[in-house]
Amino acid sequence: MFTRTSGLTASDVGSNYNPLFVRTRAQRIALARQQFFEEGVRPTGLVSEAVIQSWMRCNSGRHQVAEALEFNHVSSSRMHATLARNQELLAAARQELVTMEASLSGLECRVLLTDAQGVIVHGTHNPLAAHEPLLSRATRVGVNLAESRLGTTAPGITKHTHQACTVTGAEHYFNCLQTLECAAAPIHNVQGQVAAVLDITVEGRSFNFDAASVVGMYATSIENRLLVAQSREHVVLRFQASPALLGTPMEALAGITADGQVGWLNGVASRLLGVPAFAEGRDVASLLGLELQAVLAMTRRAGLQAIRLPNGLGVWGQANLLAQDGIRFGHAPRYAASSAPVVESTPAAAEASVEPAQENALVKAATPHSAVTEGPIKARLSDHHHQLIDSALAACGGNISHAARTLGVSRGVLYRHLRTQSALAQKSTAPPD
Repeated sequence: MFTRTSGLTASDVGSNYNPLFVRTRAQRIALARQQFFEEGVRPTGLVSEAVIQSWMRCNSGRHQVAEALEFNHVSSSRMHATLARNQELLAAARQELVTMEASLSGLECRVLLTDAQGVIVHGTHNPLAAHEPLLSRATRVGVNLAESRLGTTAPGITKHTHQACTVTGAEHYFNCLQTLECAAAPIHNVQGQVAAVLDITVEGRSFNFDAASVVGMYATSIENRLLVAQSREHVVLRFQASPALLGTPMEALAGITADGQVGWLNGVASRLLGVPAFAEGRDVASLLGLELQAVLAMTRRAGLQAIRLPNGLGVWGQANLLAQDGIRFGHAPRYAASSAPVVESTPAAAEASVEPAQENALVKAATPHSAVTEGPIKARLSDHHHQLIDSALAACGGNISHAARTLGVSRGVLYRHLRTQSALAQKSTAPPD
């Protein structure tokens, strides 16, 4: 049975009860609340389906819209535990959060980042907090914004739907939250789960800009960084129809596993390829039109590669491999053979890039001169990783410091590699027991 809300009648939306004559958004929301909470009628078309579904979930939890919410107390130990649990997320989001808050510094907005459970892990400090009595209590690190606690909000809906949304005024389930307006967007991890939600909230007024677009752009940037950070020992392929979009939130990303499977796609890649972002059993050849060895060869090239996707779209791309100890294999072109030129033709030339003969030539050209025996590159990414270290050391004449600077890692990484190789060599030459 629906709960009656206070003070909302047909007079609130004007003398014409017919929804066709309800003009403003506030009037539509007021009529929607009346239909839903008083009459038990689904207010289809007056508010979004996501808001209706959220109201239904809250209603099934026997929450009363007139309840006075109490935001949970956050102890110092709980706050530190929350931050420690989300170090990877915060590292991926740090740069975007700084840029975003600088961009919004002239506005009375709160930027909030919640983890997968809806707990705030980052919140903007607002010196005008006295004018925001609700947000000053609700936006502390450690406060839980989950729908089960705060009812219908943008972060709560986004967590359930995996979609960006905006919730304004009386769309909030609880009466005490109707002074807020919020816009949120999801951040996914490599498993396809919502790892975090980015939110912008204002109190006592409405947004005077397209908050959904802004929060969506920054959430995409954070998601891209998180996907790459979680793709250890995976090749990350970046591609787009326009090379100018690479390195922006509009770049397409694909994570390729050691056995040649596409483990994940970001949202842009999903739309370019016309397939879901996360699914099992998709090999790189059928989805992207490239064999794994050709993708590995791309990690050894300095420039962009023209690629023709199986759906016919021509794109420009580059591949990187970030190994467990921090080596980013985008440095590898320094050691690629000079006979492997960067493709400078139009994307139409991509069709030739996946021909077997040329593909084998790419693989051969990308193989380090002194690090690999005769034959094609092995398909295991761990072998590819060791080969790059060996080729770097060879190119630097065995100079550990020079090779470490070139690869952008510490000397300890190279020393550990040499110790491992030495131990393996000793084991292979040791006489049998």
